[in-house]
Amino acid sequence: MKFLFPVLALVLAAVSLLTMVRAPDWMWAWKLTILAGEFGHWLALLPVVLAVIIALQPASERRTLTLALCAVAVIGLLRPAYSAQSLAKKLPAELDTAFGSGAGARPAWSWARLYGRFANHVPTGMKTEVFARPEGQELKVDFYAPVRTGGAQSARAGVPCIVVIHGGGWDGGDRTQLAGWNARWAARGYAVAAISYRLAPRWRWPAQSDDVLAAIAWLKAHAIELGIDPTRFVLLGRSAGGQLATAVGYGSRDPAIRGVIALYAPQDMPFVWSVSRENDALNSARLMRQYMGGPPDETNRSRYLSASGQLLARADSPPTLLVHGALDTLSWDRHSERLAARLAELHVPHYYLRLPWGTHGFDFNPDGPGGQLADYAMDGFLGTVVPLMR
Repeated sequence: MKFLFPVLALVLAAVSLLTMVRAPDWMWAWKLTILAGEFGHWLALLPVVLAVIIALQPASERRTLTLALCAVAVIGLLRPAYSAQSLAKKLPAELDTAFGSGAGARPAWSWARLYGRFANHVPTGMKTEVFARPEGQELKVDFYAPVRTGGAQSARAGVPCIVVIHGGGWDGGDRTQLAGWNARWAARGYAVAAISYRLAPRWRWPAQSDDVLAAIAWLKAHAIELGIDPTRFVLLGRSAGGQLATAVGYGSRDPAIRGVIALYAPQDMPFVWSVSRENDALNSARLMRQYMGGPPDETNRSRYLSASGQLLARADSPPTLLVHGALDTLSWDRHSERLAARLAELHVPHYYLRLPWGTHGFDFNPDGPGGQLADYAMDGFLGTVVPLMR
């Protein structure tokens, strides 16, 4: 028992280091990084309690070591919250510079929200519809009706629609991912369409692009009954869905796509191939082969080009918001950094929110450090590119 407290303190200190350094390429380490980064403000209570217990014991080298480890754990576990608070101070001005008026309607940071989850959402209606049947396969959309807050005039006007494209390495995932975010946007007055698409390895690119375009066409055709504006869409994708969002958003050149939001996504597929490995957490080399059909050689060159938002970007590409964690082990933050640099060259309105402690899926906790900043940035972005008419 005499070593129990030091061991506990050591474990907590080790977990806290995941908010400072990139985790190994192991799936369980990635999940621990989400826990430390986005729920660390709760975990920090454990080393505090442990330190209080140890402080009441007689002085010893073991007591000193345990207290030191507890201090490291508290600092590391609270680092994301304090870093987020610091980033929040400059976020409104940076969004304003990027998009003209990027201030969100809610505060960029709240300690009360971090611990209390005070961000309540109005219950919203959701219905599932089939939007396409390619080769007999049903593709569905979960449509979240907006909560109307602007009276009769608002009820007659079509509202902007956020098209949500799920992640999952192109061979998994579904439209129900992180559905709480969809309800949140609907509660604020936006329509949300979370869509399915055909998955690899059975279906290779560009089947997935065709499915996103089919979903947009279906939404336009049913705009009146859905109460949406068929000229105002924003594509929002996470991970693999973020690659789809930029590829379709830039490649289709559809003026109805007013903006693109990509979270922790790959953007330049030849570059993705060059950094893919068999022995990483996702076996990314296998994912690329089954999605793209092989390396970017002569036979696959056009396929890789059409799947790469970074290579498709033009001066008239829609405004773009990128969010990525610096400690992401599943999708390197360099992907978003390179796309942001390309958009800057083209003078496309954009903003890259880089989270120093963040990892893949940081928005699993929408009220955590990463969730709050992403929420504010997305809220400001939407309010600029597809403002609600009150």
